[in-house]
Amino acid sequence: MTDKNKLKDRARDELFSHINRCGVLQAAEEDQRHWMDETMEYLGERYPDLSDSDLKELYTLGMRFCSPAIPHGRPGVGSDEAEDEVVEVETDVSVEGEADSDSDSDAGEQPRTVEAAGAA
Repeated sequence: MTDKNKLKDRARDELFSHINRCGVLQAAEEDQRHWMDETMEYLGERYPDLSDSDLKELYTLGMRFCSPAIPHGRPGVGSDEAEDEVVEVETDVSVEGEADSDSDSDAGEQPRTVEAAGAA
């Protein structure tokens, strides 16, 4: 049974590698399904010892990999928006720090000391 698990692991790793190399992550969901169907046929031929249920499991894993809860960075989603959010947070923190320095001079001095230590 261990050999079959190794075989399934190898087929899974190969599937994920193909998904990344073939640009499937950026494809429309319908195209992803079509690509996955063809790839399952290929993997079934390449790994004849895998059962139909093993291939269905690989199909499910592959589709989940293509549609994760947190996007892989598809256009319009992901890293660009995350950078914008960071900028907004940094801006908000700076504004709050300025407001604190008006009300409490000690609180305003601490960030300046930390910044000076970080620059050195």
